[in-house]
Amino acid sequence: MAAPEVSTPRFYWLAVAAFAIVAAIIFYARPPVLAQLRGLAFDAYQHASPAPAPADSPIRVVQIDEASLARYGQWPWPRTTMADLTQKLGEAGAAAIVFDILFAEPDRTSPEQVVAAAPPQRRAQLRRALSTLPSHDGVFADTLGRHPSVLATSLHQDATTTAFPMHAGWAAAGDEPGQFLPNYAGLATNLPALSDAASGTGFINWLPDGDQVMRRVPLLLRYNGEITPSLSLEALRVAVGASTYVVRASNANGTQAFGAHTGIDSIKVGPITIPTDEGGQVWVRFRPYNSDEAIPAWKILSGEIGAQELDGTIVLIGASAPGLMDLRATPLDASIPGVEVHRQLLEQIVAGNFLTRPDYASGIELLAAIAAILLLAYFGPRVRPTINAAIGAVLVVLPWGAGFLLFAKAGYLFDPIYPTLAALVFSAAATTYFFQRTEHQRAGIRRAFSQYVAPDVVRQLTAHPERLKLGGEVRELTILVCDIRNFSSIAERMNAEELTSFINSFLTPLSDIIIETGGTIDKYMGDAILAFWNAPLDQTDHAKRALEAARSIVVRMDELNLAWKAEADAVGRSFEEVRIGIGLNTGSCCVGNLGSERRFDYSAIGDAVNIASRLESLSKIWSLSLLISEDTKSHASDAQLIEVALVRLKGRSGATRIFTALPGDAGQNETHAAFLGAFNSGRLSEASNLLAALEAAPLPGLSRLYHHYRERLEAAAAASSGEWDGVYDPDRK
Repeated sequence: MAAPEVSTPRFYWLAVAAFAIVAAIIFYARPPVLAQLRGLAFDAYQHASPAPAPADSPIRVVQIDEASLARYGQWPWPRTTMADLTQKLGEAGAAAIVFDILFAEPDRTSPEQVVAAAPPQRRAQLRRALSTLPSHDGVFADTLGRHPSVLATSLHQDATTTAFPMHAGWAAAGDEPGQFLPNYAGLATNLPALSDAASGTGFINWLPDGDQVMRRVPLLLRYNGEITPSLSLEALRVAVGASTYVVRASNANGTQAFGAHTGIDSIKVGPITIPTDEGGQVWVRFRPYNSDEAIPAWKILSGEIGAQELDGTIVLIGASAPGLMDLRATPLDASIPGVEVHRQLLEQIVAGNFLTRPDYASGIELLAAIAAILLLAYFGPRVRPTINAAIGAVLVVLPWGAGFLLFAKAGYLFDPIYPTLAALVFSAAATTYFFQRTEHQRAGIRRAFSQYVAPDVVRQLTAHPERLKLGGEVRELTILVCDIRNFSSIAERMNAEELTSFINSFLTPLSDIIIETGGTIDKYMGDAILAFWNAPLDQTDHAKRALEAARSIVVRMDELNLAWKAEADAVGRSFEEVRIGIGLNTGSCCVGNLGSERRFDYSAIGDAVNIASRLESLSKIWSLSLLISEDTKSHASDAQLIEVALVRLKGRSGATRIFTALPGDAGQNETHAAFLGAFNSGRLSEASNLLAALEAAPLPGLSRLYHHYRERLEAAAAASSGEWDGVYDPDRK
């Protein structure tokens, strides 16, 4: 039986290596979809473990909410109102007063703006009436100058020549940091008087992911090639009283870039060091938005909030009213005021609870992906599909579990997506490969076994190919060898066509009997059949099955002889009865795919097969159709068998009892057993008398056997006395 053709291990591991190389190439190509999936993974971590609310946050948010607009009028408010708000916050001891608002145009309610907007004929009168009133923008600028204030700017790509209002210096260590930052050509800023009066100015831009969710906030960007700080960074600088930023980039002392230009590492503001990603951004660990934590602007203006709540804090002023459109999406909230993002970022910086993605994170993630591929590749062909599925599930869950623990306990960001994707894609590919290989094996099994075993066995093997050890195994088998007597003389009387028809008419019904009893046909040897039971599937009653098949073959041969004789009589041809010999033996054999590398069959070899063949040959001596070994009889203990002789088979030092299956009455069987007992023990006179009784009324089919025993008794009587064991040594095998 030809074995199923399967891929060699070399080809399999070459395919695995190619898959791993492709996985590494895709990983370093960084397709946008992977970045999007990574963001979703980090979102899942944030949902599972959001940042805790700080017990005593030094950051306050003053919101221009709907209630404040209802009290103080629609937006924009007069700059005098903003000055009043700034004054009250400054008097309450705020360390930094930060406006997440642009004041790019003059105040429409300022006296000079009212005069400019009036009809020409009334301008002179209004100018005289309002000449003693100060400019609202001037009032606001004066107030900003007296308190630690920070204003917002916005960068864009429409080119402008306006200078960025810098209030701090820069120092850099390592690679020049500007090369790692996006550059903008345009600037939207505040009125120059306001910018000059403020203590700091920072941009309010953010670099959105593809889904417009804020996960990182840039602390540095470039405007016309110059590095600029964010609003949050300036708020922190003003609050701590620093005058300079120190930016550490790759190849600075203490970094691990090893000569590569990998990006920015950290930003130092006074005593605070802020770790960043390579682009100067900070991952924010958000917490759910709680609007009750914000202070409505009207409470500050009305004096309801005093220094006890504001002293030493960074106060962020922003809009939360829906109509003002300053809303952002975070991993935890679909829409929160933009000023809340600054708040949570500053809380994280002040507390020192950073989310960091180490430089080596990418290397670990790739190694995890390759390890997952190799583990799945190693266990794939070695374990059952259910265990494979369990291993795959572990390799999917493990990166997520480890990533989440590192996120929750240490603030590290390790991406579980790529190792998971690598495991899933490789599992799918390997499953497809093994499925196709299994189907190929099943097809091979069906082709190979369909003509040699029962259809039910074929179905079981194709459903569970793992039960078939194709490489060979040692099993206990019951072997049947069946051969036609004097086949040469029968063949001489037939031409080739007649001989072929005769062989087919003989082998087909006998093969059907073997297959129906669950046997496996090993091979056809001309007119002979070699078959066995208990392989490829286990059969605890294999000896009984083989004995049943042997008896059925003997009966079927009688029926075939009648049919053949009728055919011969019909054409006026002489007919000679076809007789067979069957040998049955049970013992250990090597069974499996045996042969050469080019051609091999599912077959059995071993001493047990040789004994079955010798028993078949012995059956010719005594003209018996069936001889059964003692080993087979012991496995089919309920069978009614008659002992034939004690024989020393070729290749065996000890004697072997052999049996046959014949009908007989109890008295005849007892006489037969008594004769063998006397003969084997050397009581030859007694044996001769018992044999005479058997010869007078022989058991069916044993006349030739009794004649053989008579010859042996006569030979023993003529021979000189010697040691007697009753064992027969056949002249041939």
